[in-house]
Amino acid sequence: MVLSTPSPGIDPAILHLRRERVFLVLAGLFLGTLAMLNILGISRFLVLASYTPGEDGTEGVWAWGQWGKISFALAVGVLPYPVTFLCTDLVSEFYGRKRANFMVFVGLLLNIWVIAILWLGGVLPGTDSEAFFTIRSLAFGAVAASMIAYLVAQLIDVHVFHFWKRLTKGKHLWLRNNGSTIVSQFVDTFAVITITYYFTSADLPVDQERAIWPQLWLLIATGFVFKLVAALVDTPVIYLAVAVLRKYLHLDPTREHNADVEEIQMFSSPQ
Repeated sequence: MVLSTPSPGIDPAILHLRRERVFLVLAGLFLGTLAMLNILGISRFLVLASYTPGEDGTEGVWAWGQWGKISFALAVGVLPYPVTFLCTDLVSEFYGRKRANFMVFVGLLLNIWVIAILWLGGVLPGTDSEAFFTIRSLAFGAVAASMIAYLVAQLIDVHVFHFWKRLTKGKHLWLRNNGSTIVSQFVDTFAVITITYYFTSADLPVDQERAIWPQLWLLIATGFVFKLVAALVDTPVIYLAVAVLRKYLHLDPTREHNADVEEIQMFSSPQ
């Protein structure tokens, strides 16, 4: 691996400050989104569309924004989730796999911290707040699913991202961005839905009178398609971010980076 060196005319201390500030922004956005997800989670399901088959040969009816016999619904906590994968991809691109994995594990600790505060807030004496205890119950019900799915999916995202980066020798950013996100998003969606239904007391919008797995697969497919569309939409965003940051940080994103080693070399190199 060829390590980056300070560009002529730029003070290494200024360059170091730039890189740490950008990392702080990306990590802050990543961790802040995770904290919000843990609280919102499955507190509400948004119905995108539904289809109700016709009876006695009549034509079925599609409805937008309404529940029906077959409903395509999305948990509200899914909405900002694709942002986390954009952040891990950018950190992987400029700071390396170790920093990205470290950020993922800090996110896991943050999830535990949020749940600890929700638990403490519920056991201490105080006013009876229906809103708080509803959110607390939903967060507790889905926390195991979200934490397991989060950890597995994010680590897969980082691993696949760097696999494609090595395979393409740093070229084809769109391939490693979308390839890593698509695989990890499917794993995340499948794990959250199945673990939530089978191993927690949280309620999912399923009809117990009908076959469960087709309904679970519909929830999984709806969530995955949303994340897939989000991954495709963020492709020009990540290209723009990389184009701006490579000049601002003076880092070549086509190389494999180890931010900590590069910082040591930068400050120890003769001026």
